[in-house]
Amino acid sequence: MRKVTGLDCIILIDDDKITNFINKRVIKRCDIDVPIKVNHNGPAALNYLKTMCCKSADKFPRPGIIFLDINMPGMDGWSFIDEYKKLSSVKKEKIIIAILTTSANPDDEKTAKKIPEINMYIKKPLTVEKLEKTINHYSHKNSLHSFDS
Repeated sequence: MRKVTGLDCIILIDDDKITNFINKRVIKRCDIDVPIKVNHNGPAALNYLKTMCCKSADKFPRPGIIFLDINMPGMDGWSFIDEYKKLSSVKKEKIIIAILTTSANPDDEKTAKKIPEINMYIKKPLTVEKLEKTINHYSHKNSLHSFDS
């Protein structure tokens, strides 16, 4: 298994269990040595992010990549981003957010491009190629906002 420098965890935020199952399989197929944390909604993911600095790094590793679905019941992806923005910069440090969606609405991608916290916009399904592109983006991220679709 290969280790990606600085990538301690990948978080999946999606309410669909089958999608999460498939995404986990894709990540494992890439043979990356990284824990995968699944959150079925935005509040659970925010709780994880708030807790990670206060708890054991084994149980709460710092995510490097967050794959975020837009369309979820309760708190959708946009509302998650609104709450994510309120987190301290320490909690958001070295994290890239990739929207992972089935949305065919072109306004969603336009909106995502305007939000500095969102680094990528990816159409489902997640594939090995899309994951590798995301990992490459993570590895080469600099302090400037960059956006890939």
